[in-house]
Amino acid sequence: MNQHRSPEFAPHDAPLREDVRRLGAQVGNMLAEQISPAFLKEVERIRMAAIERREEDAPLDLLAGLLTGLDTGHAESLARAFAAYFQVVNVAERVHRIRRRRDYQREGGAPQPESLLDVLMRLKAQGVEAGELLEWLERLQVEPVFTAHPTEAVRRSLLEKEQSIVRALVDNFDPTRTPQERKEDDDRIFMALSAGWQTAEASPISPSVQDEHHHVGFYLANPIYRIVPALYESLADALQTVYGVAVPIPRVLSFATWVGGDMDGNPNVGAATIAASLATQRAHVLEHYIEDIAGLARLLSQTEDRVDVDSALATRLFDYRVRFPEAAAKVRPRHADMPYRSLLTVIAARLEATHDDDHPEGYTSVAELLDDLHLVAASLIDHRGLHAGAYAVRRLIWRVRTFGFHLARLDVRQDSRVHDDALAALLGDAEWAARDVAEKATLLRPLAGGDEAPTQSEDAAVVALRDVFATLRDARGRYGAEALGLYIISMARSAADVLAVLALARHGGLVEDGRVPLDIAPLFETVDDLANAPATLRALLDDPVYREHLASRGDRQWVMLGYSDSGKDGGTLASRWGLQRAQVELLEVAAEADIQLAFFHGRGGSASRGGARIAPALMSSPRGSVAGVLRVTEQGEVIHRKYGIRALALRNLEQTVGAVLRSSMRPRTQEPREDVWRERMGQLAARSRQHYRAFVDRDGFVDYFRTATPIDVIERMTLGSRPSRRRSMRGVQDLRAIPWVFAWTQCRSILPGWYGLGTALEYGANAFGEAEMIEMARDWPFFANMLDDVAMVLAKCDLGIAEAFSQLAGPLHEPFFGLIREEFERTREWLMRLRRSDSLLEHEPKLALSIDLRNPYVDPMSLLQVDLLKRWRAGGENDEALLTALVACVNGVSQGLQNTG
Repeated sequence: MNQHRSPEFAPHDAPLREDVRRLGAQVGNMLAEQISPAFLKEVERIRMAAIERREEDAPLDLLAGLLTGLDTGHAESLARAFAAYFQVVNVAERVHRIRRRRDYQREGGAPQPESLLDVLMRLKAQGVEAGELLEWLERLQVEPVFTAHPTEAVRRSLLEKEQSIVRALVDNFDPTRTPQERKEDDDRIFMALSAGWQTAEASPISPSVQDEHHHVGFYLANPIYRIVPALYESLADALQTVYGVAVPIPRVLSFATWVGGDMDGNPNVGAATIAASLATQRAHVLEHYIEDIAGLARLLSQTEDRVDVDSALATRLFDYRVRFPEAAAKVRPRHADMPYRSLLTVIAARLEATHDDDHPEGYTSVAELLDDLHLVAASLIDHRGLHAGAYAVRRLIWRVRTFGFHLARLDVRQDSRVHDDALAALLGDAEWAARDVAEKATLLRPLAGGDEAPTQSEDAAVVALRDVFATLRDARGRYGAEALGLYIISMARSAADVLAVLALARHGGLVEDGRVPLDIAPLFETVDDLANAPATLRALLDDPVYREHLASRGDRQWVMLGYSDSGKDGGTLASRWGLQRAQVELLEVAAEADIQLAFFHGRGGSASRGGARIAPALMSSPRGSVAGVLRVTEQGEVIHRKYGIRALALRNLEQTVGAVLRSSMRPRTQEPREDVWRERMGQLAARSRQHYRAFVDRDGFVDYFRTATPIDVIERMTLGSRPSRRRSMRGVQDLRAIPWVFAWTQCRSILPGWYGLGTALEYGANAFGEAEMIEMARDWPFFANMLDDVAMVLAKCDLGIAEAFSQLAGPLHEPFFGLIREEFERTREWLMRLRRSDSLLEHEPKLALSIDLRNPYVDPMSLLQVDLLKRWRAGGENDEALLTALVACVNGVSQGLQNTG
């Protein structure tokens, strides 16, 4: 079942091996100093036992015996020690990605795969001319959306220590560093590790919405803010190299966030947090601009006796001295002969004033700031300043174009049932929620079109939503339309759910020129909702009131697709196929109605929640589903993995932009066999869902889930501001998708990522023929990509450890775990048969290496967690010291497996 294999490094990965060895030794030295040399020996003894278990098939009991009945504090220290090793392996791998990128750039041969240069070269080879490419660039819209959904919320102080380690390793790339400098690098690493050891991984207090905002802001306002200009420079260089074209590049990238606006199931989010998030984001981005302007002012010291400036710039400076005397007073007399520095000083002062909406000298729009910066750049270019500062001004222009005065657009989300509650009070209709959909739509149409509500209810639900829409109205006036994103309706099931938002928005005063200035996106989450989505969209587009609203929004309809809840509802295969089929059918409905459809993908980090490598995911999407637009959620530990380090943030964004270009301009070719494959896939998905539902609907399942996984620990963790479940848990439907996946991942079965698939594959081989299934797996990108993702999930599973967790369920263990073991083996066997491979990761050696590097540390953490969980529950779940040790285990396994939720 386990793949026993010592980590094997490819020749070009030798530096990674050295970094892992170096950092591992540093962790060992730190543990010996912080606890004791004897403790370090114990850690090594446990690690070697874990290796022996995998490489020599030693009984699991031998390893478990070393981790049973330990003193609580000692157990916590062991958990944290193994987590420290995970941390440095993670860092070493990320730094190695930076090293490999530099190797490609230094060698000057073939471009790095999936780089913008590589993508443009591929497109040109496929017949794309420069004109076609430039037209598509005008349409490109890539917008990562940062949510507050946490499965790994590392403290900012620990993030900063990790970045210190990264910098030390990157500095070590320089072969000319002296022995003393290398020693200083090691000292920096040791200091960061030691200080991190002395810092709690998380606060004992649940984070507030504002805390979540600051956490996401760490990535937006630091790594991402810094690398955005480099993305555009990389795109410009690729255009020049491949096509010989040097043109102004349109904005292709923006960012959005849910933090402070995601009300769904979170009573802590509402009008106040919406206002606070927008204000905080504005303050952050203004401070960054002020800092950058100050740097430019120091750089652009050109004096009038050495260089001319454009008359437009001189006129602007004269005008500003008259119009903005307070700002102009900041210019020092000794800098009066420096026109650029003088103007930039006034610009900085105006930005300071912009913090105060009512200050007469502040900027009234981001367009005014851009106009000033363009004046500076143009004057520099006109007077031999291209290499004397114009490039630096251009970098700031790209930042301002990307982040505006809002940093990231704020989405708002609420459950359709909350809207129903408000409407029931507003209409004085206690039976509102139970009414027929068509009847609801008929009653809502006048309200959505502009009629006043029949009552002015002060019901709490009405007041809360009225305040939200009033806040959105005020925010548009204060921050501009660009500051607001989509209004997303969770559990949207009908056109009436969308009309409800229009009616409530009007009631809250969100009206401009007689229209509701809001893009409303229904979120289709369950497998059944995805199947019904085309009919829902058709009914919505047939509604005259809504079509009038949509016309005012440029005839573009947003639809959000829920990967998480559809997977929880029907299993991986039914979810993936439901999402694929829904996109095809929704595009057909949009084409019939002559409107543009844009998809917002609600992906999580794990494969069972839609997490996937971006290029294969987009290239296997339905033709026409991308069309230049990618809006996708970034959640949990994925944010840290993708954006925590500047070089990797740049690489990730380049890959994403390149993948959107490729899948839009040259999507996969029409496949005549696909009609047959789709018909078969419908049957496979139905069989998979049936088997999955038979498991989760089985009598006793909820009790089994709550005892065979650490869900009770996860619910007690201070991960986020949102409750882990929607209501008392009667079934799987009442648990949120993130803790659902998180719990199964912790117990090492990762069941949502594969259960039901093996039964479907076996059925397909019997019904259609094994050769036909192999052909589908080889030639259909949708199917091949899904099987690749599931293979990765299975490779991270460990049924031996999963069984140890399952035994905590007592008499429920055998009936449930027998089914898990049987389906796991079936899925594993058929995956390898259809992919014609001898192991799960035969074609993914880097991923196999990554997993092998972590297993000797993950396995002890998992077994330690089993023992602690048994003791904690036996004591009535009241021992806080045991809970603290359990949380350390959960955090450590989360870091070790990486894509947990």
